[in-house]
Amino acid sequence: MRIDLVAGAVLMLGWALIGGATADAARITVLSSRPDLVSGGDVLVAVRGAGTLTLNGVAVTGVFKPDGHGLRIGLVEGLKPGANILGIGGAKLVLTNHSSAGPIFSGPREMPFYCMTDKFPLPASKEMLGAPLDADCSVKTRVDYVYRTNAGTFKPLPAGAPPDDLVQTTTSTGNTVPYIVRVETGTINRAIYQTAVLADPAAAVGPTAPPGAWNGRLVYTFGGGCSGGWYIQGANLGNRGILEDLELRQGFALASASLNVFSNNCGNIPVAAETAAMVKERFIKTYGVPKFTIGLGCSGGSEQVLPIGDAYPGLVDGIILGCSYPEAIAAMNTNLIDAGLMAHYFGNASLAWSDAEKTAVTGYPSPVTQEWLSTLAVRVAAQDGNCNRAIPQADRYNKEQNPGGARCDVYDHIANVLGKDPKTGIVRRPIDNVGVQYGLSALLSGAISSRQFLDLNRAIGGYDQDGNFAAGRSEADPSVIQRIYEAGLVTNTGLGLKSTPIIDYRGYVDAPENKVEEHARFHSFSMRARLVRTNGSYANQVMLIEAGGQGTTGLFSEKSPVMARTLTQMDQWLTKLNAGHGARPSLAAIASARPADLTDACFTDAGSVKIEETQVYRGDTKCNRLYPAFSTPRMVAGEPLTNDVLKCRLKPIAAADYAGKLDKNGLADLRTIFPHGVCDFRKAGVGQVRTKTPWPAL
Repeated sequence: MRIDLVAGAVLMLGWALIGGATADAARITVLSSRPDLVSGGDVLVAVRGAGTLTLNGVAVTGVFKPDGHGLRIGLVEGLKPGANILGIGGAKLVLTNHSSAGPIFSGPREMPFYCMTDKFPLPASKEMLGAPLDADCSVKTRVDYVYRTNAGTFKPLPAGAPPDDLVQTTTSTGNTVPYIVRVETGTINRAIYQTAVLADPAAAVGPTAPPGAWNGRLVYTFGGGCSGGWYIQGANLGNRGILEDLELRQGFALASASLNVFSNNCGNIPVAAETAAMVKERFIKTYGVPKFTIGLGCSGGSEQVLPIGDAYPGLVDGIILGCSYPEAIAAMNTNLIDAGLMAHYFGNASLAWSDAEKTAVTGYPSPVTQEWLSTLAVRVAAQDGNCNRAIPQADRYNKEQNPGGARCDVYDHIANVLGKDPKTGIVRRPIDNVGVQYGLSALLSGAISSRQFLDLNRAIGGYDQDGNFAAGRSEADPSVIQRIYEAGLVTNTGLGLKSTPIIDYRGYVDAPENKVEEHARFHSFSMRARLVRTNGSYANQVMLIEAGGQGTTGLFSEKSPVMARTLTQMDQWLTKLNAGHGARPSLAAIASARPADLTDACFTDAGSVKIEETQVYRGDTKCNRLYPAFSTPRMVAGEPLTNDVLKCRLKPIAAADYAGKLDKNGLADLRTIFPHGVCDFRKAGVGQVRTKTPWPAL
């Protein structure tokens, strides 16, 4: 019986990874979740000292086993819904049990909601998971075993003797074992979840007897996408599904869920965090406490793991990013919204604009980049937007024909955060460009004329409540803006991320020749700027960049030796840091624990040549000559590199701010365009506050 993985965690602090609680000098320690966030009717517990343990007055001591270190560990079952009392001697602990179908802290459920279990493929199989059993999209939990073949594929494991094409693998801890993977599939929080780990099919597993081939580490994968990610369960997970060879062959366990894929659940951080917490709880109750958890994701995956890692401290202990954005609601959506406005303006402008002038006011590599990004603004369109095919046409919103239908846009999907207008019943929108001086930097540099600057700002317009172009600028309710920041939908970095190691890997694609790409490099620098602003340091973030365009390994592929190496480096980093087993580490401790070969760098020649230098947003460096970073319309308008102001504070127009580029008549025109003043980006935005509390509940 192997209890060492669990015992090591308990001896340090218990389930510190998501704020575990204790009672009476740590006599009772909940390992599988926070005591107030228990789900599914059972809970993994460690007890210190002798005595009878009771649940609601009934003895449950028999499920506990000694670990050899003065602890007893057991999976206590039979919790009733709501409050339960776990006791030993004079110590008592209240456990709040919730349904495994959720919700717990994400607020009222989104409706309608479309099940997709019948479209979810079983591991290494063409078979589907099957029809849902109830309105919660539930299925019966199942376990499948698959194996890795000598052809580099996975197949279902047949009964009987091991197949001839089964290969062996050597894990990061030096165990050489048959490459056989135990995959558990089920439903949690209306999501389809899977966990995967190397395991012997003949051996029983449990929280005090984890698989011998498991290296004790867990990787939780977060999937990408956005448009169409609402009202659906989803039929995919992770980056490439649960059978990730890079992790599995080294002995890492994997976990993920369909609502941790932004193409199924875009922008809804509370639901994504809740799902990840519940799936991780299930993993611990099945296999035991991991030494630490690595969050891994690209694109929409980064838009989840960064705000989750900050607002929900301990859910992940380290983060590996690819093609990263700080989040969806501010860093990405504001950019797309402005790109859409620019596309409308240029398509209807009475003035002539050269390509160079267009790029000067947008900040993008080329005009085609702006045109491409504008198409992605469909995610804010409630009508004729982007609904998943699972949503029948008859169920979709139409202002005239079906005003009560499903509004397929990112803002309606986070109604629990934004709230609804009491007069219209429509979800409030945080779109705001009041006071934004588009093209300001281009004017000051002489890249555009004063006439162009004034015409652009006079005609730029905004969006109405359905996401259609409106002649007037968009103005958001300040209270809605503040709720977004308080709920942690904009990554501040002042909670969990200040003590979380981050590797930001990027396959570079934003040079002018890659015109239809949204994964711009400047987002990595925005994240770094936020770390410095909030915590005074980016000692916990390392940037790695290499070519990611055509003919390379792409955005985020394990075929890249640079990207593949990050898993080993993060393992070494967290192991030395002893992550997940005690108080959250300081920035100094994180910096000291970082592997010597893990430094800011760019790479050439398919990752074989490393140029080690600090990565900076601007400056004549070797890496910047290879991989220059660009900008956004809002940053050209003066927003700082942190790129997280949803609504700016205003200041009066002052002639001195325009360096003589506007004459008396031009200034008069500008005051007509901006009667209430212009953005003062030297100040924090309206309602821009820190996340209200760790683990915010709606």
